[in-house]
Amino acid sequence: MKKIFKFQLAALAVLAVVSCKEVKKEATDAATKVEAVVEEVKEEVMAQNITFKMEPKSGSEVTGEVSFTEENGTVSMTGTFSGLSEGEHAIHIHQTADCSSDDGTSTGGHWNPTNEPHGAWGDKEGYHKGDIGNMTADKDGNAIIEFSTDQWCIGCEDENKNIVGKAIIVHQGVDDFTSQPSGAAGARVSCTGIIQ
Repeated sequence: MKKIFKFQLAALAVLAVVSCKEVKKEATDAATKVEAVVEEVKEEVMAQNITFKMEPKSGSEVTGEVSFTEENGTVSMTGTFSGLSEGEHAIHIHQTADCSSDDGTSTGGHWNPTNEPHGAWGDKEGYHKGDIGNMTADKDGNAIIEFSTDQWCIGCEDENKNIVGKAIIVHQGVDDFTSQPSGAAGARVSCTGIIQ
């Protein structure tokens, strides 16, 4: 009788150990699934979109709208403009979200947190983080620009990437990508501050 009892007790102990291992494995699997869902939700929450209206400067009639969307570490910018003269026009991010002056100079120079020379975006010789480039207006004065980069962020703590507190400036002329410090793009004809 004692042997049978000991055998039953041993069998119960083995069963308990096996059951605990299964429960632990199930708990680990569940925790892994929860972590995956949390990461997915974080990515969805991290998607941000901000949109601003452009205002005319320097006696122009240039208006428009600029939107920034950040998703999965990339910021995409879309701009639509009207009132431009036909041809190419430079568009840049400038240092300060202050469009109070009539000529847009209250925005300061190009946003250049890494102290690089002015140039075309991605140039191995260097470029400003605000050197977006040129866009082409049609005969009716309308232009659209789309631009994406992982070198910007919306409201992050990295001042070399954070575009909040800066300004978008559209210039009357074309950026030549070589003249220092700003590409000889001419008057500032439209402005908006990037404010979150």
